[in-house]
Amino acid sequence: MTPSPPNVTSSRRDGPAQASARRPVHPGVVLAVLAISVFLSALDVFVVNVALAPIGQGVGETSLSKLSWILNGYAIVYAALLVPAGRLTDRFGGRTGFLLGLAVFTAASVGVAASGDLWVLVAFRFLQAAGAAVLTPASLGLVLTTAPPAKLTRYIQIWAASGSLAAAAGPVVGGLLVQVAWQWIFLLNLPIGVAALVLAARLLPRGRTSGDARMPDLLGGALLAVAIGSLALGLVQAPGWGWGAAPTVGSFVLAAVALALCLLRSARHAVPVVDLRLMRNPVFAWAGVATLLFYAAFAMQLLAITLWLQQQWHWSAVRTGLGVAPGPAMVFLASAAGRRLARRLPVGVVAALGAALVAAGTAWLALAADGHLDYATDILPGWLVVGVGVGLALPTLISSATADLPKDKASTGSAVVTMAGQIGTVVGVSVLVVLLAAGTPGRALPTFSHAWWTSVAIVALSALAALGITPRRRAAGASPGVAAG
Repeated sequence: MTPSPPNVTSSRRDGPAQASARRPVHPGVVLAVLAISVFLSALDVFVVNVALAPIGQGVGETSLSKLSWILNGYAIVYAALLVPAGRLTDRFGGRTGFLLGLAVFTAASVGVAASGDLWVLVAFRFLQAAGAAVLTPASLGLVLTTAPPAKLTRYIQIWAASGSLAAAAGPVVGGLLVQVAWQWIFLLNLPIGVAALVLAARLLPRGRTSGDARMPDLLGGALLAVAIGSLALGLVQAPGWGWGAAPTVGSFVLAAVALALCLLRSARHAVPVVDLRLMRNPVFAWAGVATLLFYAAFAMQLLAITLWLQQQWHWSAVRTGLGVAPGPAMVFLASAAGRRLARRLPVGVVAALGAALVAAGTAWLALAADGHLDYATDILPGWLVVGVGVGLALPTLISSATADLPKDKASTGSAVVTMAGQIGTVVGVSVLVVLLAAGTPGRALPTFSHAWWTSVAIVALSALAALGITPRRRAAGASPGVAAG
């Protein structure tokens, strides 16, 4: 729901004095440009859920298994490129990385809007994700180097909160824009992106960061993308191909081989996609597991509630967006409460409590949702509880993941946990597609109920894993993590 601290290996240098060699620029203005850009990239994730059906009508495709690639394609590329992109930003400079990432994202958004074919659209979504994977770590690195030292924590919280605002605004914005045409949910990025590019080019500091500037393992990133993509392909196509069919088995075999090769390279490469040494830290390892499961469950919930309102209750996209928005809107408020709770309770307990609330809210949906159009009693109570649970659990998981890691490993660790969340998103969407495809035609309620109960089981496992993220001790030089808003 919120952007988490990705692969930023840079350290602070001389603070806001380097913001401009030509004229003083208020750090708050720089922060606004960076936060707006991150808001823009996060917004696209949430508007697409509501607009999936209108997009399908526009490109002549109704199959959910195929339309799911609009979501999965973005998450796969983002997950695979996040760590390498952060390393490349260290190598070539935050300003260069941010401008490049924002330019690619903006241009690709126009390409998505102009697409009349599903797979051309998915290809441009790949490019969007590549741009977002570059601009996200670059933007956080620039926040770190331009924020006044006394306001550093506050600036990071504002940067991260932009993702929460995107989560709350996305369904409504998407619902409103598709009333005109689905293309507008992507064309909106053009004027905002161009304005942000012009301002960023004038305001952002030049120069490279002082972090690790070695070339990352790009081949390892490609292998990871192949592994995740093949797994998703096998899952979403298995109901049509057959679970024992050669294409299905081949997809799973390719996923296993690509993952094995990625891990092998990660064990040997100087700058791996996944630093396997981090897995020796139990807090970090449990955080990764809990985050992957949590994202998988939430991705299922968000898409399922959207499809339920649109397909079964026959709500319009704008009404669906308004119906979905209250849950994400609770995240920002609940995350503030989570930070206060973490001062009194072990962070693992706070995260587990949040995941338990998500399970309880989803169980409400599974028990209460029926054919009667009673949103106030069937959907809203459970969905609000889900939003509160996400606000407690997700920022706590992300910010606590690196608590026991040395400072020089904290940013890489944050990127790996973020990557785990994106992988969870792909798995969650794919599992939902499988469950809906396996349902009995004409009996939607049992099918959606099964999907929600599956999500409950997954998020309950996440709650158990979250109990392991409480640091057993404060290691020397360990990082407290960065709050995700």
